[in-house]
Amino acid sequence: MAHLQVASKANPALVLPVLLVAQHLERNGLLAAVTKTFLERDVLSNVGKQVVQLQPEDGESVFDGDVIGYLTALSGDSSNDRYTQAIHEWVARRGSFTAPDFQSVRKPIDELNDHLTLRSYMVGYSLTVADLAVWATLRGNRVTQSLVKKTANNVSRWYSFIEASNPWIAETVMEFTAHAFKERNEASAAGASYDIDLPQVGGPMVTRFPPEPSGYLHIGHAKAALLNDYFAHKSAGGTLICRFDDTNPSKEKMEFQEAILQDLKLMDIIPDKITYSSDYFQEMYEYALQLIQHGKAFADDSELGKGDEDRKNRLPSKRRDLGIGETLARFAEMKTGSEDGQRWCLRARIAYDSPNGTLRDPVLFRCNLIPHHRTGTQWTIYPTYDFCAPILDSIEGVTLALRTNEYRDRNAQYDWMQDALKLRKVAIWDFSRMNFVRTVLSKRKLTKIVNEGKVWGWDDPRMPTIRGILRRGMTVPALREFILKQGPSRNVLNLEWGAFWAVNKKYIDPVAPRYTAIAQEQAVHCQVHGFEGPANLSKPKHAKNLELGTKQVIYDSSIVLQHADAATFKQDEKITLMNWGNAYVRKITKDSSGDIITGLEIELISDSDFKKTKKITWLAAKSDNLIPVELVAFEHLVTKDKLEKDDVLENFLTPVTEFREQALADCNVAELPQGAILQFERKGYYKLDGLEKGNGSRMVFFNIPA
Repeated sequence: MAHLQVASKANPALVLPVLLVAQHLERNGLLAAVTKTFLERDVLSNVGKQVVQLQPEDGESVFDGDVIGYLTALSGDSSNDRYTQAIHEWVARRGSFTAPDFQSVRKPIDELNDHLTLRSYMVGYSLTVADLAVWATLRGNRVTQSLVKKTANNVSRWYSFIEASNPWIAETVMEFTAHAFKERNEASAAGASYDIDLPQVGGPMVTRFPPEPSGYLHIGHAKAALLNDYFAHKSAGGTLICRFDDTNPSKEKMEFQEAILQDLKLMDIIPDKITYSSDYFQEMYEYALQLIQHGKAFADDSELGKGDEDRKNRLPSKRRDLGIGETLARFAEMKTGSEDGQRWCLRARIAYDSPNGTLRDPVLFRCNLIPHHRTGTQWTIYPTYDFCAPILDSIEGVTLALRTNEYRDRNAQYDWMQDALKLRKVAIWDFSRMNFVRTVLSKRKLTKIVNEGKVWGWDDPRMPTIRGILRRGMTVPALREFILKQGPSRNVLNLEWGAFWAVNKKYIDPVAPRYTAIAQEQAVHCQVHGFEGPANLSKPKHAKNLELGTKQVIYDSSIVLQHADAATFKQDEKITLMNWGNAYVRKITKDSSGDIITGLEIELISDSDFKKTKKITWLAAKSDNLIPVELVAFEHLVTKDKLEKDDVLENFLTPVTEFREQALADCNVAELPQGAILQFERKGYYKLDGLEKGNGSRMVFFNIPA
C-alpha cells in the first residue's frame, strides 16, 4: 500500500499532475490509499512551497522527479515494455513545456502537435499517466496555454478532449481550485491584490461583519462578508464575528436576521461568533451617561428627524449649552418613552462648525416605541450605528474594522467616540463598494421595489440579493470566485453583469445535461420519410461528460420543429436534425397568408457532412414524449446604468422585466429535481424553479445568463 505524504522540498510543477494522477489511480483501484493529508487545506493552501512524496509501506522513499515515474510504473502495462517505455518518455518530456517564454516552448509544442496528428491519446488507445502529466503541465503554464490556443490545433483538440471525456478531471480541478489555490486566487485573480498595506495588529486577526436585519443580503454585502471572512482566517487563530446591528426596530425583523445567517451559509461563510448590538443596550446606555457626565453629550429637541438646518449651516444647536443635570433629566425622560421624551434626542458635543459633517454634534440616541424583535418593549431609546460601532468593535476585541469607503468621513467620528470613552482603539480599513450597472443596491430602494410588487419577493431572480441570483442559476463557487476577484481595492467599481455570469458559465457548462425544448407557439409538425420507426435510443446527457449518464431519445416519423427554424427552410435544402442525421426539405406547406408554415415533409439521407448545414432541434410528436414547460427570461429592473442621487427610482424602472415562453420539452426533464441546472440545446442554460399549477401544470425554468 502506498501513502501520499508532504515533503518540505519545493517543486510546485509536480503537485497538480500528481494530484490528478493519484486521484485517478485511486478511483481505479491501482493506488490503495491517498491520505487525507494530501487533500487537506493546510497542505494545499501553500502548495507553491511543497512537493508530494510517495512513501511505500516498506519505508523506501521516492522523492521529487521520481514521483510521476513511480505512478507511471503502477499504471503501466507490464506485458508491453514498449507501451510502458512510451509513457515514461512523454512523462519525462513534460519538463520541456514548463519554460516561461514562447521561444523555448514553441519547438516542444510543435513536436507534440505533430505527435497528436492522428492520435486521441498520447500513448495507446486510452487515458494514461502520460496524458495527465503533459496535460497538467500545459495547464499550469500560461505561455503554453496561449500558444496551444493560437497555433497548435492538434494539441488544442487533444487538450480539450482530455478534459471533456474525463469529468473527474474537472471535479478535481474545481476541488483543487477551491482549496489549494484559494489563497492565491483571493490574492491576485483578475487584477485584485490582497497584499494591501493593512494596519498592523498584534495577535490573531479579529474582524466583524455587522449586517442590519432589515433586509436580505445582496451582492454588495457579499463583498464585505467575504473580505472579513478572508482576513479573519488568513492566519491561524483569527475570528470572524457576525454582529447584527439591530438598533432600529422600525425596520428590523427576525425573518431578516434568520435569512442573513442562511445567506452567509450559502456563501460558505460560517462566523466564529454571532453577537447582537441589542445584547449591549445596557452597556451603551451607561456609556451615554458617561459622556453626559463628562460634558461630551447634550439633549436636543431642535427639528428632530427633519435634517436640522443649524447643523447643515454649521451653527450651534439652540440646546448645545444645556447643562449636565438637565441633559440627564431629558435623557431619563426619553428612557420612559413619554410623549415629551419622544421629542428629544441625545447628541455628542464635538464640533458643530467642523468641515466634516459627521463631527457636527451627531445623534447618539433616539426614541422609538415600536417593539424590538429581540428585546420587546424593554427599551424605548436606541443607539445609532455611529455610536454602536466604535464601542462594540472595541469591547468585542475587533482588531481590524473593514468598512466601505462611504463611511470614510465617519472615521474621525469613530476615533472620537473611542477617545472620549477611553476605549481600546481599533484600526480601520475602508474599501470601495461594489456596484453593478442597471442595478440598485440601496436597501431602502430594494424594499420599495418589493413592497410595491414590482417583483415576487426578496428571492426574486431579478433581485440582486444573494438568494435572488442563486435562484436564477448562479452557483456558490462562481459567486465566491467573482466576489473575491474584486479584492479590497478602494477604487470605485461599476461592474457589468456579463462578466459576473461568464464566471458562472465556466462552472455549469461542463456539468449541465443537454435536453431539447421546442417553442409551442406555431410549432410545426413534420413528416419524416426514409425512416422505419418508432425507436428509443439511449444518448449521453452531455457528449463531453459521459459521467452524467444517458437520456432517452425517441425517434418517430412524425416530429415537431420550431416555427422560427422552419421559416428559414427552402425547398430541397439540406438540414441536420441534431442527434439524428441529415435530411432534405421536400415539401413546405403554408397557410393562406403565406406567412405561417403549417406542415413540412423531409427525407432522411445517409450523408454525414454536417459542416454547412443548419442544425435543428426537434422532438418526436408522440404525446408521451412532450412535457409542457415554461421558459422564463428576465430583464434588468432599472433602465439606467447608474442612478444618481437626484434620480427618482420610479422614473427608471423597466416597464416589463419578465418574459414567458410556452414550450414542449423532451420526456427526460420529467425526472429532474427542483433546482436542477441544464442546457436546452440552441436556447441556453436554465434552472428548474418548480412546477406551476393551474390551467395545466407546467415545469418552470429560469433562463441563466451566459
